[in-house]
Amino acid sequence: MSDVIWTGFASVLTFQALALNLFGVVVGIVFGVIPGLSAATAIALFLPITFGMEPVIAIALMMGLYIGASSGGFIAAILLNIPGKPSAVATTFDGYPMARDGEAGRALGASVVFSFIGGLISMFAMLFIAPPLSDLAMKFGPIEYFAATFAALMLLGSLTGDSLIKGLLAGLIGLMLALVGSAPIDYTPRFDFGFYQLSEGFPQLAVLIGMFAITEVVKAARRDPAEEAARPLNFHMRGFGISLKETIQQMPNAIRSSVIGIFIGILPALGGTAASLVAYTAAKNASKEKEKFGKGSMHGLVASETANNAVIGGDMIPLLTLGIPGDVVTALLLGALTLHGLTPGPLLLKTHGDLLYAIFAALMIANVMMVIVQFFGIRIFVRLLSVKKYYLFPVIVAMCAVGAYSANNVAFDVVIFGAFGVIGWVLSKAGFPFAPVIVGFILGPLLEINLRRGLMLTGGDFLAFFQSPIALVFFITAALLVGATVQNRRKLAIRTVA
Repeated sequence: MSDVIWTGFASVLTFQALALNLFGVVVGIVFGVIPGLSAATAIALFLPITFGMEPVIAIALMMGLYIGASSGGFIAAILLNIPGKPSAVATTFDGYPMARDGEAGRALGASVVFSFIGGLISMFAMLFIAPPLSDLAMKFGPIEYFAATFAALMLLGSLTGDSLIKGLLAGLIGLMLALVGSAPIDYTPRFDFGFYQLSEGFPQLAVLIGMFAITEVVKAARRDPAEEAARPLNFHMRGFGISLKETIQQMPNAIRSSVIGIFIGILPALGGTAASLVAYTAAKNASKEKEKFGKGSMHGLVASETANNAVIGGDMIPLLTLGIPGDVVTALLLGALTLHGLTPGPLLLKTHGDLLYAIFAALMIANVMMVIVQFFGIRIFVRLLSVKKYYLFPVIVAMCAVGAYSANNVAFDVVIFGAFGVIGWVLSKAGFPFAPVIVGFILGPLLEINLRRGLMLTGGDFLAFFQSPIALVFFITAALLVGATVQNRRKLAIRTVA
């Protein structure tokens, strides 16, 4: 096996392949930083360019774009409290408070390091444990997906902030927003108020960007200029701003978050957003300093960034071994591979084993290049905090509007972007946390469609859901999560009274 791995690396270690891999990483980071643009956008734009390329050269470019765009979202999330991509939502929870406290460089450096670690672990998982993990994923049907999504929703209790009531209401708002549009299976119109543009529901990207970007711009614009001028900025940093000791201390958190990211990546349709939120709440539940989460906790930042980059290897496992894309990005990669005469699936290893290992090599090299590019870019990125807000805000809003439009090329999405900016501002003023809204909005459609499919499969018998061993494990996990949340709330109440 080592011989074919070295052959894969040898095919990518050419000047042209390395140059395009580096180019892809740089361009991908730019796409990741700009809210609304994503890895899918970058790959879709550059896919036609690969038509005349050799397969290995095209793979090097595509993997560079994938890694760069997947890792770039944390920059805007930390510096501006605006997630560059949906999976960076959880990064805003602690990354931005760290930046506000003068630790922007440290937050960016830690994100680079643990993005690399999460990607590295997931790529080795892709190489060595792809077949058994893919077999497990193939055992997931609608019932198992429903149970997994239900367990993820039970994490809402850990994201409710100071007020449990407001947190649960926020989660309910997210679930209600997910009901807008045609119902799954029978496509009955619901709550679209006569707007045909809402037949598919609210566009996820426009909702996320609107709630975070507009809300943050308004909040920042209303701050006292003297407060902004007095804010500490940390430009003097050694290396990545995080010590070796801190990195080692965070490794259990990183490994746990990587496992979560890999597993969720294997399951179609869940993706990096769900992985980062689940890993974040898992880190919070495991931490002895839960009160620091949301206020600048390194544990929360590490969990989010490790998990959403670990999804990369998880996404590639079913794509390469079964030919099943789990999201838009892997669907585009499937098209790119097919375009160059490769048919992902069980026979890929036998028919094009050299190219399979070239994909692994291109991902590994791109991961290393991502660290180098981000390392030299950190000091430039931090300077964004010193830009005058009246210069920065119009640019941010304009870029977000372009990003909202470019996702589907629909002008109505810009209206949604603005509307959810207002909704986000109102929720923020009322003291509602954003995290439960986002979790409910993202997981709501998955919960509903798999519930419907499961009930069709069992003839309407919900009790049959508990006959699946895998689903039963998730239901028990959900019950334990609720119990742990209640216990933690009780301990916190006792500590507050004392």
